[in-house]
Amino acid sequence: MEKFNFDFEDDLDTDVIVEDEVDFELDKPKMYKILLHNDDYTSMEFVVFILESVFHKSESESNKIMLDVHKKGIGIVGIYPYEQASTSVYLVEKLAEKQGYPLKCSMEEIDI
Repeated sequence: MEKFNFDFEDDLDTDVIVEDEVDFELDKPKMYKILLHNDDYTSMEFVVFILESVFHKSESESNKIMLDVHKKGIGIVGIYPYEQASTSVYLVEKLAEKQGYPLKCSMEEIDI
């Protein structure tokens, strides 16, 4: 086995340049509420399926949101960061389209 001869103090530049410490704050991510909109064609069962499978809601929470959508015309699914919200909206609309439903899902920026 080859033996390496390396002296850190002699072979490396050990001078360290320290830059001025910079204070910075991270901004909280913008948050978005996801909304489901009622229509006359999408079944209540499909809305519950969407809430359970896409948003990981419990059966009871899914039924509550679905009834809000049905009775009030709109229901709040939850509040999420932009990337998660936009991906979920896209997924809901693609799943609905694939099943032949006109289910509309949208997102609105909120102030926290």
